[in-house]
Formats: sequence, C-alpha cells, structure tokens
Amino acid sequence: MIALPARAARHLALIIPLAAALGLACAAPGALAADTQPGAGVEVVPLKSSIAEETFQTLLVMKALEALGYDVKPIQEVEYAAAFIALAHGDGTFMADNWDPQQAEYYAAAGGDAALYRKGVYVPLGLQGYLMDKKTADAHGITSLDQLKDPDLAALFDHTGDGKADLTGCNPGWYCKSIIEHHIDTYGLRDTVSQNSGAYAAVIADTITRYKAGEPVLYYGWTPYWTAGVLVPGKDVIWLTVPFSAMPDDPDADTAQANGADYGFMANDQRIVANRAWAEANPAAATLFGIMRISSNDVSAQNRLMRQGEDSETDIMRHADAWIAAHQETWDGWLTEARAAAE
Repeated sequence: MIALPARAARHLALIIPLAAALGLACAAPGALAADTQPGAGVEVVPLKSSIAEETFQTLLVMKALEALGYDVKPIQEVEYAAAFIALAHGDGTFMADNWDPQQAEYYAAAGGDAALYRKGVYVPLGLQGYLMDKKTADAHGITSLDQLKDPDLAALFDHTGDGKADLTGCNPGWYCKSIIEHHIDTYGLRDTVSQNSGAYAAVIADTITRYKAGEPVLYYGWTPYWTAGVLVPGKDVIWLTVPFSAMPDDPDADTAQANGADYGFMANDQRIVANRAWAEANPAAATLFGIMRISSNDVSAQNRLMRQGEDSETDIMRHADAWIAAHQETWDGWLTEARAAAE
C-alpha cells in the first residue's frame, strides 16, 4: 500500500489593522477562514484499490482538498466492493476511481444514492475488453473472442499444457472477473478457454514477458492504464470483438461502442464517489468532486512513467504537482468554485 503523509494544517495570517485612522475594515478571522479554508478541521479518509496506478488520480483530489483546508489522512487501501461499503458507513470519505457503469452493482449494494454521493465525471471514456497479439491474430484471421471455440486456435495460447487458451484476467473480487467467466460460459468457450486470475500487475507483467519472447498472448485490459503504452492497440495488439452483448444479471445490457464495435464491456467513466452525509455537510468538497476532470491520456502518461520506474511515493507526488502546475488556471478555477459553494 502507498501511504501518503498527511500534510500539516495550514495557518492563516490574520490581518491586523495598523491604525484605525486608515479606515480599513479588517475581515474577522472566522470569515477569512471560511472564505479560503472551508474545510479547516474536517477530516478526510481517502480510499483506493490495490491498483497502484490509481494513486495519481487519488492524489490530485487529496491535494485539492488540502488546498481547501481539509485534514487529509493517508490513503487507505481496500478493494472496490469493500470500499463502497466503507464509504456508505462513513469509514472512508471518498474514492477517486469508481468505474461506472461496471461497478453499478457495488454502488447499489452499498445503498446507492441514499448512502453515496456521486456527481460529474472525473476521467472519461475508459475502454476495456479482450486483446490479442496482432501477429497471431493476423496470421490466423482472428478478430472475435468466440473464434477460440476452435480447439486448434485456442491451443495457440496454451501456456500451461492443458490444451486451453490461457486468458490473462482479473483479480479475485473484481467484477470484471465475473464478467469474463460469464463470457466464457455464454460464448461457449468453457472447454477451450481458461481465465488466469490473480494480482493483475503480476499476471500482466508475465503476459508482456511472453509477448516480448515472441509467444502469442491473450488478455483482458483497459484504458487508461500503462499497458496500452507497452502493448499498443493497433500496432502490437488488437481489440477482439464479441458476438453479442452479454453482461451478468443484465440481459438487456448493450456493450457496443459508438462505432458499432462490441468489445464485451461497456465504456466506463471514472467518477469520484463519497459518503453522502459527509458530502452534504461539506459543500466545498462536494462541488470539487463534481467538477474535477482529467483526461485519460494524462492518466495513461503518468501510468507509463510508473512503469518506467518512477513509482515511488515521491515520484507520484511529483507527477501530481507537475500536472497541477501545467493546468494551474484550471486548478485555481476548481478551488474558486469550491470555495464559492461554501459561502
């Protein structure tokens, strides 16, 4: 877990009139604090999944809250399903990476809008789905996942010797693991495809090693994430389509993209989700959660830096500070709007 040190509370300098004769009205200390530090004395507990690459997004929200005076504690790491429950019960304040609509089930199970606050889109339009190395796909004319019902094609991706294609999948406890298992059953792939489920950072690293060794690879992936910069879609790998939409517990779900391609998963936005009672009691923070927005490209670029070795707490802090400096006008505008909401 990346534990980030809590920043000391900022102290405002009180403006004292040098002489009453100057005729200047000095703002009362309480009014000044309310204007610039609406979160003074209010504790914030950030939550994040085990994905280290979600630290950057979380840090930006933390830094904005600190600028508003909030007492931001170190990140607490907890997997998604448990994080929603913790937020609903007030054991955490916010999570910056709610994948919507993929995590709709977790959101609803934790109490939905009655217990949780969510407004706006933080990181828009993340794709996810199945990818295959382009060399193998081109050589065998593979474009769709269901083609792996053919045992001969599936065997190309067999790394364990059981005759089945080894599909690099999701962590146990992630909803995407359930979706993949549902797809394997629904598309008739149970006899020819097996999901390799484990810590994603480890299993995808092994997949990349196999690719670099010239072996065929098949995996689940998403954007924004650093893998898209290492195995570039369209150049190194291709997105596989699925024959039709099929989501667990939602027979009417349509996962087709705007261009008609169906990758089996809905395009997701990352959204900031928070405890509703806390958000309603803190309009400055609630407003901030609704207006912050960063691009998928910026997240992917930062994730790539982490992949290249800049993955320490200090490195990621520096990345966040650099992003703020490069978008200072936007950043200041967010803070101004948040402070105005508290007036």
